[in-house]
Amino acid sequence: MTTPLVSSAPYRVTTPRVLRSEWHKFWTLRSTWITLAVASALVLAVGITMGSTYDGDDSEIDTVVFVLLGTQLSQICVAVLGILVTASEYATGMIRASLTAVPRRSPVLWSKAAVFAAVAFTLSFVTNVVTFLVAQIWLSDGDKATSLTGPGVLGALAGNAAGITLMSLIALGLGALLRSVPAAIGAFVGAVLILPEVLGMLPYDAVDSAVNYFPTQSAESLGSATRLADAVSPAMGLLSLTLWAAAVLTAAALLLRRRDV
Repeated sequence: MTTPLVSSAPYRVTTPRVLRSEWHKFWTLRSTWITLAVASALVLAVGITMGSTYDGDDSEIDTVVFVLLGTQLSQICVAVLGILVTASEYATGMIRASLTAVPRRSPVLWSKAAVFAAVAFTLSFVTNVVTFLVAQIWLSDGDKATSLTGPGVLGALAGNAAGITLMSLIALGLGALLRSVPAAIGAFVGAVLILPEVLGMLPYDAVDSAVNYFPTQSAESLGSATRLADAVSPAMGLLSLTLWAAAVLTAAALLLRRRDV
């Protein structure tokens, strides 16, 4: 009697499988849909308001910066979502299942970051383009009239989206480091948003120069079609912000491998 052959490939944890798992987890949360919808709505609503009420008083402000003032609000929404991607799993206990399925641990964090970054950048960029085009309905006859093909416009729209994404990756990393949603939100607001403003008030030129390389200031340099005064170049801003995000995520990955769940 012959024994039937059973063809069964051993289960292996691969990068595509971990990414697919994190993708499904990301979109099955109601908070994902709500937060992303609110973030986009804020940018569009503020952009329409700024465009429809413009009377020439802010002619010195770059057009892209002007119509995308709402991203200052949406940034907080997207950053909070980044924190929820990591820290909420500790609150619910889901992290135990995630790390049991992926014993090496660090691929879980990097997959979360990759999925989140892809969604955050795509949504931010599309929202920025739509907001810019809608605002131009009212601005097309004035001094802020321009188009997507205008000098530096498309780069500024993409740069703004990149800044939001990298800032939110810092928040995601803080969520993994602190493993608490309230603590991570407090750290992001205090250390990333408020601390540079406090340091900038000190009467030292060296401090002023250093503050320009902090995350918030670096992100601001990316979202303008014209070079901002007293700001780093967009290339340096992107490099600085990328290094900040990489540093926080690397620290989170190292602690994830060493700490107990």
